[in-house]
Amino acid sequence: MKSRRCSSGKSPQTPAATGSKMYHCSDCGKSFTKSHHLKDHESIHTGEKPHHCGQCGKSFMCQSNLQIHERIHTGEKPYHCGQCGKSFTRQSNLQIHERIHTGEKPFHCGQCGKRFTHQSNLQIHERIHTGEKPYRCGQCGKSFTHQNSLQIHEHIHTGEKPFHCGQCGKSFTQESNLQRHKRIHTGEKPYLCGQCGKSFTCQSSLQAHDRIHTGEKPYHCGQCGKSFTRQSSLQIHKRIHTGEKPYHCGQCGKSFTQESNLQRHKRIHTGEKPYHCGQCGNSFMRQSNLQIHERIHTGEKPYHCGQCGKSFMRQSNLQIHERIHKR
Repeated sequence: MKSRRCSSGKSPQTPAATGSKMYHCSDCGKSFTKSHHLKDHESIHTGEKPHHCGQCGKSFMCQSNLQIHERIHTGEKPYHCGQCGKSFTRQSNLQIHERIHTGEKPFHCGQCGKRFTHQSNLQIHERIHTGEKPYRCGQCGKSFTHQNSLQIHEHIHTGEKPFHCGQCGKSFTQESNLQRHKRIHTGEKPYLCGQCGKSFTCQSSLQAHDRIHTGEKPYHCGQCGKSFTRQSSLQIHKRIHTGEKPYHCGQCGKSFTQESNLQRHKRIHTGEKPYHCGQCGNSFMRQSNLQIHERIHTGEKPYHCGQCGKSFMRQSNLQIHERIHKR
């Protein structure tokens, strides 16, 4: 039997082939070439989620979203990076990942011109300029630009520190802080400055250090106009104006503006000395004290007298010496 043809002599074409849109949404008038696309669209108006996950019961408006979700259970990652072989559940995640290799940063800050690989990172960055802090602590009312910063802050109130060091037993509110802490024991400093070769245990420290070379100080105090290379330094500085001391010692009740100062103070009560000299094994409460001690072994004397050129291991010793010239 011959195939049926239209009056023009050509075979009938599907809506997709002709570019026509046959299925119209009665709510908003949007048109679709396929009936199931219209059905998925209508769920936006009705709120219906007809596609259910057989594993966990989660519901979705579109079948395509259900298929992507099911990869969580199956472990399927069909999108592969041609450069490093890393796999992803979504094509959009692969495209974002590929920017690591290409160096592409398509999202620009209108204020300072800084570029980002993710739009979400740009939106978070823009809060530096706008001062927006949408995440508020329910306990003390303090606000934050990042949700994870709020979650970390809340540990101050709960006292929770779920991440523990296997070497010394010290606990941390964040896993990233634990990883950084472990480098005290291993001595690892994987982040190198391209200008002077100085090494750092964490990337944020390297980024802050780079500003010594560039002179950039992007964080400004609204009260006195003082500028800082780190946002954390600005936040600590602001406590001079507010008088806030949020870190309290459970033993003696003494309060501190910085958590690091509280941790150092606690060693007075515990007697902990986590910084060890590799040469003689002597231990210290502060890293700065260890660095000063190590000069005994190296012979380094970095503090020089401008009058007579005499050198000293400690700045305090230089200051005492300079009184000879003043007298």
